Amino acid sequence: MPNDAPSKPKTRKKRAPRTFGPEKAHALYKALAEDRPEPRTELDFTSPYTLVVAVALSAQATDVGVNKATAKLFAVADTPEKMLALGEEGVAGYIRTIGLWRNKAKNVIALSQMLLDEFGGVVPETRDELERLPGVGRKTANVVLNEAFGVPTIAVDTHVFRVANRTGLAPGKTPEQVEAGLERATPTEYKQGAHHWLILHGRYVCKAQTPECWHCAIADLCRHKPKTPDPATVSRLGPRH
Repeated sequence: MPNDAPSKPKTRKKRAPRTFGPEKAHALYKALAEDRPEPRTELDFTSPYTLVVAVALSAQATDVGVNKATAKLFAVADTPEKMLALGEEGVAGYIRTIGLWRNKAKNVIALSQMLLDEFGGVVPETRDELERLPGVGRKTANVVLNEAFGVPTIAVDTHVFRVANRTGLAPGKTPEQVEAGLERATPTEYKQGAHHWLILHGRYVCKAQTPECWHCAIADLCRHKPKTPDPATVSRLGPRH
């Protein structure tokens, strides 16, 4: 007897967004590496612990603003024990100039307590353990793993997200998609410095509102159009001849 029940439509497996091919990705990172041979985080820190705190404080804040606050904070509290001695209100007094300072002060105290209670006061070296710390998400964990422990992770912040999408290096709708794309597209020899190059490029050249394409080291590889012209060659009346 024939089965007249309508067949279910086949669900197509979503393809991962297309990233740069190996040769083009290599050329992009080579250009960024030549432009900034020794990239590193612009957050000031002296140990894995102070790095964790600094990165946790940097959410929705500038590195410059965080450094101003932590210069005084770390002078009196650069270990979990000293931070707990300050207490939440004491920490808050040092970071009031940083956005979301109340919640961040609470997290700094909580993560310091967890480090002492569960990790012997030592910052763990795995992503899963780092993400258990209050106020530490995947991006923060990746920064700490890369900067403090030399693990070739790629942390996706707003700058990395923008550059990866705008250039076409690793498009994605979420930070997780962009991270996965960058993991696929980034040549092994560039993975250690990848997120530093992309962050710094996004912060100083490939800016959010107006990318400065006229002095971009990777303009010839970037898919973004139209390119922003050099202001020195353009006036309100049109191109200067």
